[in-house]
Amino acid sequence: MSRIAFVTLALGLATALPAPGTAQRPSRTATRSRAQRAARASAPAPITIPYQRFVLKNGLTLLVHEDHKAPIVAVNIWYHVGSKNERPGRTGFAHLFEHLMFNGSEHFNDDYFQPFERIGATDQNGTTNNDRTNYFENVPTTALDVALWMESDRMGHLLGAIDTLKLNEQRGVVQNEKRQGENQPYGKVNMLMTEGTYPAGHPYSARWRISTPPSSMT
Repeated sequence: MSRIAFVTLALGLATALPAPGTAQRPSRTATRSRAQRAARASAPAPITIPYQRFVLKNGLTLLVHEDHKAPIVAVNIWYHVGSKNERPGRTGFAHLFEHLMFNGSEHFNDDYFQPFERIGATDQNGTTNNDRTNYFENVPTTALDVALWMESDRMGHLLGAIDTLKLNEQRGVVQNEKRQGENQPYGKVNMLMTEGTYPAGHPYSARWRISTPPSSMT
């Protein structure tokens, strides 16, 4: 091999090999690939809540999730009726009926909190919003039949237990809740935000709905 060819080969190898004491820089593709693998490894696992779904003959959809860490059952009933289903001039009924459904049914015509307190229920209440009304309670597993019976009775046998006395009482309670909510700092912020977000005529517009039922329900 000539001296010129040998020197040329040596220079080519010196250029191709990394300098002593320095690491070879990885390619951009290799760096991106490692970063993607690291991101996948550190990403949290997707949340999965196993449950069983049943549809009863009356159309009620039942979702059952089992968690045996504690001997209690959380019962939560959703009615897909809320303030968005009301009409102008006929508003406040969703909130009013939420309260009336705590005041007894045809086969238990008394305060619904009483039997639940006796069986050791916790976190019992109900709420109303634009889309739904719900009722919930946590009961010991041995008292699940009581909770389901009470919920089913007010679901199917409510109207026969409503009278003028209960109606006037709960209407006053709802009106007082509205006053309490508005008579506090920023008490009307949510109403103003809703009015500014949804136009008049929209089911979520505060112009269409109020928290207080009308004085006349006829």
